[in-house]
Amino acid sequence: MAVLPIITIPDPVLRKISDPVERVDDAVVKLMDDMLETMYAAPGVGLAAPQVGVLKRVAVIDAAEDGQPPNPIAMANPEIVALGSTTRLHEEGCLSIPDVRVEIERPAAVTVRYIDRAGKEQELAAEGLLATVIQHEIDHLDGQLIIDFLSRLKRDIIIRKFKKQARS
Repeated sequence: MAVLPIITIPDPVLRKISDPVERVDDAVVKLMDDMLETMYAAPGVGLAAPQVGVLKRVAVIDAAEDGQPPNPIAMANPEIVALGSTTRLHEEGCLSIPDVRVEIERPAAVTVRYIDRAGKEQELAAEGLLATVIQHEIDHLDGQLIIDFLSRLKRDIIIRKFKKQARS
């Protein structure tokens, strides 16, 4: 396993839509393992393949609460099949936009269908933080970022700051 470099804005890869995984083979499992190691090292609670420069529909998540044992979830081709009727406001951060936090209102519960690391289709009903993280990571696979929930002015200020940092 390896810790991979995490891509940050304004890298255009973060805005591209990821391709579906044809099948979960050794290369995809290795990607999942490397992504988990990268996510834990960052540290974060979720990571999508585009964040490490791979345009595949792969995401890893571990939303275990402090003091709980790790509960890693690796997903290929995650797809939300149901959204809860209530919403949850949560301040989200993103490993690709360091030191920026955005308060986002999302459905408080989701059901997601995906292929696990063994190549088996799974369905998971999630709520709270796990539901938020699933939606956040699927946004990445669709080329969307947390700053897209901000006004154009705030978004542009953040992007300019990161472009300036990238130049220096």
